[in-house]
Amino acid sequence: MRSERIFKMAFSSVYPLLVQKAERKGRTKSEVDAVICWLTGYDEVSLQAQIDRNVDYEAFFAEAPQINPNAIKITGVICGHRVEEIQDPLMQKIRWLDKLVDELAKGKAIEKILRK
Repeated sequence: MRSERIFKMAFSSVYPLLVQKAERKGRTKSEVDAVICWLTGYDEVSLQAQIDRNVDYEAFFAEAPQINPNAIKITGVICGHRVEEIQDPLMQKIRWLDKLVDELAKGKAIEKILRK
C-alpha cells in the first residue's frame, strides 16, 4: 500500500528535501524548523535528535510531544488532496507538514503559516 511506504520513510531523508524546497525560494532552515516545531511540539534539540535517530515518519509523529491544536486550521490542497479531508490521522499530519513547508516556500508570512 502506498501510504505504508510513506509511513516507513526515514524523516531524516525527507527533512533535507523540505529545507531545500524552502531555501530555493529564499526561506531558511530555521524557518522550516520553526514550522516543524510548531506543528509537532518538538524543540530544536529534540527535532535534531529525531533526525539523528533516523526515525521513520510514523515514529516521528507518534513521539511528537504535542500536535499543535491549531493544526486543524491547516486547509488547502497538497499532492492533489484537501488536507482537511484526509481520513488517516498519520497521513493527515504528514500532509499538514507538507502544506506548511509549501506555504513557506510560496512566501507566506510565518505568522500566517503558524495560524496565529
